[in-house]
Amino acid sequence: MKKTPIIALIGNPNSGKSSLFNQLTGLRQKVGNFPSVTVEKKSGPLMLEGQTEATVVDLPGLYSLYPKALDEQVVIDILANPHHEDYPDVVVVVADASNLKRNLLIFTQVADLGLPVVLALNMLDVAEDKNLQVNAVKLAMKLNVPVVRINARVGEGLDNLKKAIVQTLEKPTSFQKYYFDPAEQFPELIKEVKKSSQLANNYLALHYVQQHDIFSFLSTEKRVGFDKLIEKYDFKESGFQAAETMHRYAVIDGLVKESVKTTDNFLVKPLWTQRLDNILLHPFWGYAVFFLVLLTIFQAVFTLASYPMDMIDAGIASFNDWLKETLPPGLFTDLLTDGLVAGIGGVVIFIPQIAFLFLLVALLEESGYMARVMVIMDKLMRRFGLNGKSVVPLISGVACAVPAIMSARSIGNRKERLLTILVTPLMSCSARLPIFTILIALVVPATPVLGFFTLQGLTLMGLYLLGLLSALLSAWVIKGWVANTEKGYFVMEMPTYKVPRWYHVGLAVWDSVKSFVTEAGKIIVAISIILWVLATYGPGDSIEKAEEQVKQENPMLQGTELDNAIAAQKLENSYAGHFGKFIEPAIAPLGYDWKIGIALLASFAAREVFVGTMSTIYSIGSEADEDNGTIKARMRAEINPKTGKPMYTPALAFSLLIFYVFAMMCMSTIATVYRETHGWKWPLIQLAYMTVLAYGLAFLTYQLLS
Repeated sequence: MKKTPIIALIGNPNSGKSSLFNQLTGLRQKVGNFPSVTVEKKSGPLMLEGQTEATVVDLPGLYSLYPKALDEQVVIDILANPHHEDYPDVVVVVADASNLKRNLLIFTQVADLGLPVVLALNMLDVAEDKNLQVNAVKLAMKLNVPVVRINARVGEGLDNLKKAIVQTLEKPTSFQKYYFDPAEQFPELIKEVKKSSQLANNYLALHYVQQHDIFSFLSTEKRVGFDKLIEKYDFKESGFQAAETMHRYAVIDGLVKESVKTTDNFLVKPLWTQRLDNILLHPFWGYAVFFLVLLTIFQAVFTLASYPMDMIDAGIASFNDWLKETLPPGLFTDLLTDGLVAGIGGVVIFIPQIAFLFLLVALLEESGYMARVMVIMDKLMRRFGLNGKSVVPLISGVACAVPAIMSARSIGNRKERLLTILVTPLMSCSARLPIFTILIALVVPATPVLGFFTLQGLTLMGLYLLGLLSALLSAWVIKGWVANTEKGYFVMEMPTYKVPRWYHVGLAVWDSVKSFVTEAGKIIVAISIILWVLATYGPGDSIEKAEEQVKQENPMLQGTELDNAIAAQKLENSYAGHFGKFIEPAIAPLGYDWKIGIALLASFAAREVFVGTMSTIYSIGSEADEDNGTIKARMRAEINPKTGKPMYTPALAFSLLIFYVFAMMCMSTIATVYRETHGWKWPLIQLAYMTVLAYGLAFLTYQLLS
């Protein structure tokens, strides 16, 4: 047994594979990319018997070792390469016991590769609801591998699964049975491939013939050699694959008939599930329910999160005041209070809203409702050149565009995948949420509408729907520029309805909030320090002369008014002020001043920096007092020097809101699109069209509302 054996989890989508992974690894998961491939993987430690620590790797879900999408290619690329760092010592195939026939296809393929396999029977409770009885002992005898009954949702059967893994690690070759031998039809071809590539397994040699083009570890010379062998032996790849699948299902039919018993009152789907699906999948009521669910989510983001947000906002303001009173006056105190604390506070305050958003989305995913959304949206998506599977990246884009764009690999059609990548950043991500909520709170009253709902919640939902609508329209426009060489398809298996597992929901919320805070925090700390320096110092002696200039121009000012005027003049004379003044003519038609211009530029690194930057600027540009200590209060108290009225009017606020709905202001997203499209062409097109949309529509909004 290896010092740190690798256990790979393989299974069909919705088989419970990820749930099992969470049960085995808990909070000790690591997220990264597979070597040389930009496909996200999850791995984590698992303690086995005898204090042996193994590494569990959760491989992408798939129905067959013949991949239909980019993320599925990772699986065969690993299983065909013993030198891959994630090459497993044991493969645990997670099977949905309520649909055993389909799930056993991937099992027989993995077993034929000669890999040590353990079969984990999951969803036995669902099988029982369908009046299906699975005899695990008989199945184990027929398959000649360990078969373990588990419930991945609640963690049942994990000890037995660990024992089976240890047993297989100790005797990896004791369980060996093959279901399909390609050498029976093409003996000379398989023999030549095995010899040239030094392989011992017939089925692995077949995959070298059929899938050598997608194997990342093969050289161009090797691939050309396989092409010549295909031509030499007149090997028909698609026909052979179809024949193999039919042969496997013939074998599987016999296994299932002997191992699974069905009672006379067998039900494909419980009656209550059918009735619920009749509503949720209805061509009218399905969309109506989805609209109501979205409205409830966005209203909850405002209503439920307002109390902890107000506490955090007031707490940060009080902490900042305490620091200023406790620490000696000087540059260090100013940097700490006006720079770091003000900037970070501008993001921390929004943790409750982000937590509520991810909580509600996680509940929808856990319950099985999100799959229904994908089905009802498929017909709509196709009208705009997209695919039902595009719903996953688009909805994931509400959290973050980076993993959302990466999840588009599950879309097999190249054109539909590219269109999804290009429009996903138009979905309003969690980084936009702080901007949306604070600007809405400044200019939109919390007037009740239809009882529970308010104008603020409706406005927030409207911004998210605007992002979705613009994504669909953009896809419709762009689709005419992208050639289509493949036929798109949408295959979606309906998962059963489930009671959400609060442990997994909590884990999803924790991971999402932690990622938001840590990723945003790195950028905010750096930008806050840079911004404080630029806003504290200026060219020549302009900063030193600010106080004298204010007293000469406004001799009647005294007390707090004088202090605020001096602070504002110093900011205007600083490097940041000069830079803001330089770009002000370009953004003035949108209603923005030089202070907002500084925040706009800073937020090109990450959108969430906008609020933190505004907090830092207004902290530096005024003296805090009891009535002006929180972020909201500072922005609400800001006066437009040209009009003498509040700066944040509805026209300005909605202009900013529209700008951030459309603006492509995230360097990480641009880098991800570059990796996914293998060049700068599409990222630059994406940046250009989104910037034009943002500026043009923000301009129209401001002019119409002014």
